[in-house]
Amino acid sequence: MQLMTKAGFDTVFVGIETPNEESLVECSKVQNVNRDLVASVKKMQNYGLEVQGGFIVGFDSDPISIFKSQINFIQRSGIVTAMVGLLNAPPGTRLYQRLKKENRLLPGGSGDNTDGSLNFIPRMNRETLIKGYKNVVKTIYSSKPYYERIKTFLEEYEPHKPRKAGKGKLHFCEIRALVKSMWILGIKEKGRRYYWRLFSSTLLKKPRLFPLFIKLAVYGFHFRKVADKIQ
Repeated sequence: MQLMTKAGFDTVFVGIETPNEESLVECSKVQNVNRDLVASVKKMQNYGLEVQGGFIVGFDSDPISIFKSQINFIQRSGIVTAMVGLLNAPPGTRLYQRLKKENRLLPGGSGDNTDGSLNFIPRMNRETLIKGYKNVVKTIYSSKPYYERIKTFLEEYEPHKPRKAGKGKLHFCEIRALVKSMWILGIKEKGRRYYWRLFSSTLLKKPRLFPLFIKLAVYGFHFRKVADKIQ
């Protein structure tokens, strides 16, 4: 991690998948078993790496509580960019072959694990699974929990990349982006109070991370648009 940040890396995507250990074993994600995943994420953040995470619901081993568990894990870890999808079985995969033997495959399938569709019969009640998935996405990208996640991340994040000469200069496009975010996120959006609260605290307490806050706030606007499409 030290070598990565020294080389200029500042973001990593990690396939965490699920906080449920039985489901991790089911999908052969054994490297995530028997470890404190929240602590592991925070360690990467402490080394100056923003962690983006991939998550899945719909494993055979998932209990009904998985939706709440996913939300709690994402919030506690401070993974701002949390990409949550429904399990799908792409043709050619071992999962596809197993479900085919079990006569659980369904015709069609969009190949998009974020559109609320399934191409197999899940162990969990289908309606419960889809409703739970939509609730996870709706919850984590609602304004309050989203900005809380940014705050959690900024408290852990310790950038180590040295500032380059001339790096402090502001460009017109950056000023325009700031003004646009203030207008859309700080005035037009319903969650503007959460934006301004973190806007001021970051500017006063961690000014070095203020540009990162603006970037993540803009990401949130995009993710809310995506979440609205699957409701």
